[in-house]
Amino acid sequence: MKKGFKSRAEIIKKDILQKIREYYSAALDPSGELFKPGVTSINYAGRVFDENELVNLVDSSLEFWLTHGRYSREFEKGLADFLGIKHALFVNSGSSANFLAFMALTSPALGDKQIKRGDEIITVAATFPTTVAPAVQYGAVPVFVDIELETLNIDTAAMSAALTDRTKAVILAHTLGNPFNISAVIRFCQQNQLWLVEDNCDSLGSTYKGRYTGTFGDIGTSSFYPPHHITTGEGGAVYTQNSLLHKIMLSLRDWGRDCQCETGKDDTCGERFSKQHGTLPLGYDHKYVYSHFGYNFKCSDMQAAIGCAQLEKLPLFIEKRRRNYRILHKALDVLSDYFILPSSFADSEPCWFGFPLIVKDGVGFSRNELAIHLESKKIQTRNLFAGNFTCHPCFEAMAQDRDYRVAGSLVNTDKIMKDCLWLGVSPGISDEQTGYMAETIIAFCKGK
Repeated sequence: MKKGFKSRAEIIKKDILQKIREYYSAALDPSGELFKPGVTSINYAGRVFDENELVNLVDSSLEFWLTHGRYSREFEKGLADFLGIKHALFVNSGSSANFLAFMALTSPALGDKQIKRGDEIITVAATFPTTVAPAVQYGAVPVFVDIELETLNIDTAAMSAALTDRTKAVILAHTLGNPFNISAVIRFCQQNQLWLVEDNCDSLGSTYKGRYTGTFGDIGTSSFYPPHHITTGEGGAVYTQNSLLHKIMLSLRDWGRDCQCETGKDDTCGERFSKQHGTLPLGYDHKYVYSHFGYNFKCSDMQAAIGCAQLEKLPLFIEKRRRNYRILHKALDVLSDYFILPSSFADSEPCWFGFPLIVKDGVGFSRNELAIHLESKKIQTRNLFAGNFTCHPCFEAMAQDRDYRVAGSLVNTDKIMKDCLWLGVSPGISDEQTGYMAETIIAFCKGK
């Protein structure tokens, strides 16, 4: 392209991006909207953005690279730097991240530590389905243990009863951003030589002993679906300190290929036509050598562009979520006769995804009655995901003690399935809206 044409293109691009900023201000800026109690919907979560996300998105679209590119590399590096971890890979969803994390542990490259079909995975049934689904789909056996009501996380005292000579891993989420007892879980995994996968999809920004969750286990995962702590629309990530696991996950994410060269760059490894791979002909093109049965879990560069702008806002998002949680907890502390209120471990500082309430027995109303009342007041509520996952229709074709096991009772899991809901603490929720939520719940309880 001639220099004059390039200069003209840059001028046009600059003008386009300025117009995008003006468009955001005219069409999408929510700052002038007034909150009307009982009229304005308070969604439990949703995208929070400004003109910078739009500018990055359009900038990426004008390059028209589309797949994994410069914004993806920037986003992966920015996420890894934020977490203080070596390796991060951007993928197309949090569910794919969980799948990729689990499947990496089935790689033959891990030798005796490879998870095989029939091996067991310790987890909880009070979870989101895609924390457990990859193990089931592969043919491993999830072993469910109960939770604590106050933290909504695994009862670590129950883990020993779940252990057998087939146990290979522990896979757990930090429920609603509240870190599980990481010290106890890591000690259990180390004593028994087990993998630990942290589903960090609801917990980006939470810390335990001053260190970010998702970085304690062998692999951590994130989701960037709009309700989460940052968003790329669809999208997720896997991250690890372990270079072998990173290599395996990169292979699995990118079709299972053996070559680690960046998309669009050929033979940076210097081995494209010079190596022997398996029983292939000597010098078979390394770009088409496959060391795993893999997938295409990459995300678009346009989504990564949004993520780069979101990462810059993450510290503010974290503080706002914590603030909303504090306001709700302080206001609702007067309702301790009605609810089990949430608590966390002394060494943890959650970046809350939501504010859970567990209705106590004998208070004169049910979880659903409270939910219906709040929804009628334009306050969105959610159940704690699957409740007891084993009660869902997808388990009807599965046989207990063959396809899955339950270690001990799931009495607390059943309690939250019946009596727990949660409210939003998203950074898009104002102090005024948080106060209205609390007032509405208090008025409902006092009217019973």
